[in-house]
Amino acid sequence: MTTSLPDTRQTLSVGNQSWQIHSLNKVSQALGDISRLPMTLKVLLENQLRFADDESVSVEDIQALIDWQKEGRSDREIGYRPARVLMQDFTGVPGVVDLASMRAAVEALGEQPSRINPLSPVDLVIDHSVMVDHFGDPSSFKDNVALEMERNRERYEFLRWGQEAFDNFRVVPPGTGICHQVNLEYLGKTVWTKEEDGTTLAYPDTLVGTDSHTTMINGLGVLGWGVGGIEAEAAMLGQPVSMLIPEVIGFKLTGKLREGITATDLVLTVTEMLRKKGVVGKFVEFYGDGLKDLPLADRATIANMAPEYGATCGFFPVDDETLTYMRLSGRDDQQIALVEAYCKEQGLWREPGHEPIFTDALELDMGEVEASLAGPKRPQDRVALKDLSATFEKLMEGNGQSVDQQRSDNLAAEGGQTAVGVERSYLHADSQEVNHDGSTFSLDPGAVVIAAITSCTNTSNPSVMMAAGLLARNALRKGLKTQPWVKTSLAPGSKVVTDYLAAADLQDDLNELGFNLVGYGCTTCIGNSGPLPEPIEEAVKKGDLTVASVLSGNRNFEGRVHPLVKTNWLASPPLVVAFALAGNVRCDLSQDPLGEDSDGNPVYLKDIWPSQKEVAEAVEKVNTAMFRKQYAEVFDGDEVWKAIDVPQSEVYEWSSDSTYIQHPPFFEGMGRDPAPIEDVEQARILAMLGDSVTTDHISPAGAIKPDSPAGRYLQENGVKVVDFNSYGSRRGNHEVMMRGTFANVRIQNEMLDGVVGGETRHVPSGEQMAIYDAAMRYQEEGTPLVVVAGKEYGTGSSRDWAAKGTLLLGVRAVLAESYERIHRSNLIGMGVVPLQFPEGEDRKSLGMTGDESISISGLSDLRPGSKVKVTIHSDKGDKAIEALCRIDTANELEYYRHGGILHYVLRKMIGAAT
Repeated sequence: MTTSLPDTRQTLSVGNQSWQIHSLNKVSQALGDISRLPMTLKVLLENQLRFADDESVSVEDIQALIDWQKEGRSDREIGYRPARVLMQDFTGVPGVVDLASMRAAVEALGEQPSRINPLSPVDLVIDHSVMVDHFGDPSSFKDNVALEMERNRERYEFLRWGQEAFDNFRVVPPGTGICHQVNLEYLGKTVWTKEEDGTTLAYPDTLVGTDSHTTMINGLGVLGWGVGGIEAEAAMLGQPVSMLIPEVIGFKLTGKLREGITATDLVLTVTEMLRKKGVVGKFVEFYGDGLKDLPLADRATIANMAPEYGATCGFFPVDDETLTYMRLSGRDDQQIALVEAYCKEQGLWREPGHEPIFTDALELDMGEVEASLAGPKRPQDRVALKDLSATFEKLMEGNGQSVDQQRSDNLAAEGGQTAVGVERSYLHADSQEVNHDGSTFSLDPGAVVIAAITSCTNTSNPSVMMAAGLLARNALRKGLKTQPWVKTSLAPGSKVVTDYLAAADLQDDLNELGFNLVGYGCTTCIGNSGPLPEPIEEAVKKGDLTVASVLSGNRNFEGRVHPLVKTNWLASPPLVVAFALAGNVRCDLSQDPLGEDSDGNPVYLKDIWPSQKEVAEAVEKVNTAMFRKQYAEVFDGDEVWKAIDVPQSEVYEWSSDSTYIQHPPFFEGMGRDPAPIEDVEQARILAMLGDSVTTDHISPAGAIKPDSPAGRYLQENGVKVVDFNSYGSRRGNHEVMMRGTFANVRIQNEMLDGVVGGETRHVPSGEQMAIYDAAMRYQEEGTPLVVVAGKEYGTGSSRDWAAKGTLLLGVRAVLAESYERIHRSNLIGMGVVPLQFPEGEDRKSLGMTGDESISISGLSDLRPGSKVKVTIHSDKGDKAIEALCRIDTANELEYYRHGGILHYVLRKMIGAAT
């Protein structure tokens, strides 16, 4: 085997310009054929070539990538260095807080604070802070933006400081769009360039992002995925992302979508298939000749939901469609020419009939996809549109809620309304009569109280957005209207959407049905749905009604959209509009009428659903000038943003009065050398949790309850309940976030029988209390803590606070059956050790109740993938198991040994890391 690397540099010329590249052809000639290596691994191979130094990247690493083809897998660990980092403000603010805190720590160690700077380009897009307080009227956007600026002024001042204080750091101001759509439409280049040693180097555009839906950019042939904020901070500070060479699952697409079937229906089908296949921690790469008829916006829709099907990424290779989209979205002609030349030269261009070697593969004929939704609480649980009503009835029965068979003619006779198309015999006994906004109606189980066109998944796709507008126009022509109990909203991912809806003359139709613009950003999907009208909220509470939201998003976990909405259904934008008309998910839209036309004839969904021809004609209204206009001054912001006062200082001046930005304690007392790792002795169990506990459960987004620990803290600091804002907006304050850890209203701690919410039992007193309050008592007692959980612990969004809050509560270790990739990495990044039950053992088989204490030995002698002894102490005696330590790589072990990844990076940057 070759023991030295070949010289892989060569010149690539396009027109009158030349670039230096690291040739994959040269490495193939020297080390082995790579013609059938998956495209994603070719990108990783180029990355290894570019950083090869025989230390951090060796010839063995490169050979391992080439040899991957022999078995479709590898146990080799590599260090991956992405070209750039993408952040949104919920995850970005704590990232900038950590950078500011690192500067303070460096100053305390007697070093120069300005040494702490991003070394890779960082873009932060403010997109998660706008909330839907106002809706359904022409002033909704203006009013919501005014509230956003008022609520978030402290955060925005801090981000403006970061923009001025740090090099290599850009901020896209609020009111521009969702980070993933801005990335797709503007930031992404497919091939990146930089000046190096007097030449211009060209290489694949790659990134990591602090939002799990960073994968959306995979649709543009850009390899990127979501990581925790902690890991992203390390990447921006020059540290490689440590990873095992992944398995790559091929997904072959053939055929075409049928008439009336949308990209959303396709992605929900793909998500269901891949979840069943099992692709957690794996790359997914799409291939097949079906790609030639799949628009890039549809590819981006599928790539966006990679976290929902569990994959690290969902990659589409570069081809003519990639170039077509780059032209449409206003990319420079020279950039497009470079992309084509580079990808063809490097074997990164999709050729017809090409089938790489994959670890495993599956196939879908797109002609078999049917109209679908997903829910009620997991995005992978696809439900055919025709089955939704029956699915909801089964949910009601499963909740112990019998279906009332009595008719409600009396209520209707008194002027009440029911959702057209819902048989009155199915109305639940707990239906509530409501008076709201001049209407009197019955609010029934299954009522759609939120209908939101929102989220990066779908609002980046002109075909489904135009379909929504066309359906609205057709509905109005039939005399249909939105039901009065539905909160409607339209939150596009960029201003380009507004331009093309206006150009197609469809925005007015959407407005007429209440889908007025409420803001540019991630609203309902992140939990920023805002309050329901008070009479609706009161009726839901009084009747304990199981109501619904229908949203064109990608996340529908329990308690995420709205704390009172128990069932949440992901759907295409036109279906969102349709359910706003129907008003209830118990209406079978495949056969029940939506309502009646002006002549009293029933109107069915098929009567108003736009044809593919109509949609295509509307999509033709989208043009390059729209993109160029909206992105011409993308970093400038409006006058309010420009007027924000920016402190001029290298080290941030923390304010003890701020309830948004506080100096976190992560680096308190940090020395130049790491302290020895100690075993865990007699730890108590803070919480014992089941399967599929998400980062929403661990560190919730959305509303802050007044009587929660976080709510009490804010009120004690003079914040009125109306000014609470959301957990996400307060991620720069560890006092709020540690109180919100494990505080989700839907989390279930098995230590408490039947109790829902963030409560636990303090041991040995036996008192029930909030998890935060118990953690503080344990800290006073000097008792370490562990968390015990089931399968897929930490699924969902890549929230760094799920790990940071866990640490601040005093948790030393988590013992679970399995982990989602990002959260496992984040726990290590904060110095919390993730342990895995041995095969065949779990909390149930061991008879655990939560009263036990836990001891963990062998932490000082860890090796990647080693086992440690876990002793479970109870009044029935001791049980010992050998748990697998999920510190999988040598780099992760170094991070853990230093007390966390940021401690390691800080020590290395000042020359103290050992």
